[in-house]
Amino acid sequence: MISLKQLRYFDAVVRTGHFGKAAEQCSVTQPALSMQIQDMEKDLGVPLLERGRSGVIPTEAGREIAGRAARILTEVRDIVDFARRQGETLAGPLHFGVIPSIAPYLLPALLPLIRSKFPDLDLSLRETQTQHLVDELIEGSLDLLLLALPVEHAEIETMKLFTDRFLLAIPKSRRIASRIRATPDLLKQDRLLLLEEGHCLRDQALAFCSLRRVDNIDTFGASNLSTLVQMVANGLGFTLLPQLAIDLEGRRGNIKLMRFADPEPRRVIGLAWRKSSPRKRHFAELGKLIAQAAAAQIKEAEVA
Repeated sequence: MISLKQLRYFDAVVRTGHFGKAAEQCSVTQPALSMQIQDMEKDLGVPLLERGRSGVIPTEAGREIAGRAARILTEVRDIVDFARRQGETLAGPLHFGVIPSIAPYLLPALLPLIRSKFPDLDLSLRETQTQHLVDELIEGSLDLLLLALPVEHAEIETMKLFTDRFLLAIPKSRRIASRIRATPDLLKQDRLLLLEEGHCLRDQALAFCSLRRVDNIDTFGASNLSTLVQMVANGLGFTLLPQLAIDLEGRRGNIKLMRFADPEPRRVIGLAWRKSSPRKRHFAELGKLIAQAAAAQIKEAEVA
C-alpha cells in the first residue's frame, strides 16, 4: 500500500525533475527518497520515472499518477487547514498570488491593513502571470489569488471585489483637445504599446480595441507597466493604464491621460481559491479589506 510520504516524495521529484532537489525540499537524504520511490513503483507494478542525463521525467503512467498525487496532497493540506482554522480569524500560513498589473499598485496600501487586522497571518507573496498562478493554485502551492476575472476552471471558486477602468496614456507632446474622449479608432493612429504575451492586461486591451491582427501593435517584450509608461513618455506610442496604476505610473512620466468614451473599458478584479478550501469565510474577510484599499487607491487616482 502506498503512503502519503511516498506521494510527497514522488510529487517533489516530478516538480523538480531531480532526485537531489526533491530530497532537499523534503528534508531527507537522496538514498532514502530514492528507496521510497522504488518501493512505490514496486507496489504499483509500473515504472513511474525515467532517469536520464538531463534529469528525471515521469513515464506515461507516472504523469497520470503525478496528477492524482498532487490532488490528493492538496486535499490532505485542506483537511489539516480546516481542522486548524475552525473558529479562528484569518491566521497561520497563507500563500497569496497576485498578478503584476495589481501587485505594485495595491500591495503598498494593502499590506499594512492586513498586518493590522490579521496580526497572526503568516503571508507569503507570489507575483506572476495569471496562468502560472492558476496552475499553482490547483496544485496546492498557492492558497489564494488576486487577479482579473473571469477565471474559468471547474476546481476554482471566485469572488468579485471591484472594477478597474482603463485610461489611455499618450505623450504629453501629443496635441489633442482637452475634452476629447479616447476611442478604439484613436489607437489605430499610432503605435499601441502592450505587455508581452501571457499578461491578461494585454488580452483585455486587445479585446477592447478589436486589434487582434494590426501592424501597429508593439509588445516590445515589456513585462511591466512602468516600462510602457516610459516608452509613451518618450513618444514611442500609446498604452492603456488601469486606474489602479495611475497614482504611481500616471504622475511620473512626461505623459497625459485620457478617459475613454462610453462604454469605458474596464476589468473586474477579484479573488480565486480552490473549491475544496475550507477557508472561504476567511478569504471573504480579506476580500473586504482588499476592496477597501482599492477604493481608496482608485479615488486618489481620479481623472477628469
